[in-house]
Amino acid sequence: MRFIIRLLITAAVAYGLSMILDPHVHINSYSTALIFVLVLGILNAIVKPVLIILTLPITILTLGLFLLIINVLMILLAGKFVSGFHVDGFLWAFVFGILLSFLSSTLNNFEKGKK
Repeated sequence: MRFIIRLLITAAVAYGLSMILDPHVHINSYSTALIFVLVLGILNAIVKPVLIILTLPITILTLGLFLLIINVLMILLAGKFVSGFHVDGFLWAFVFGILLSFLSSTLNNFEKGKK
């Protein structure tokens, strides 16, 4: 049940951010946002650990900042799989990723604290 609530919160945040960043990040509907969040979660579970291991030397050299680049790549890759999601470029995927991480973490922690 907790997974579904977190999924719904993250999808709502993603859809809200697409409205705020409208000309550069576009999600057609809330159902598209749900699909995007599911695809992003699957990519983060399967592809991201492999990328982290492969890029470990550069991640150590940049003191972990390269993980932000990996997050942007996951968003861009998820955009390739979801037809109703579009990001204009790397910079807007970076902004979207930072805001999505921060806002969804904050709201999920708020929801966790209510119990």
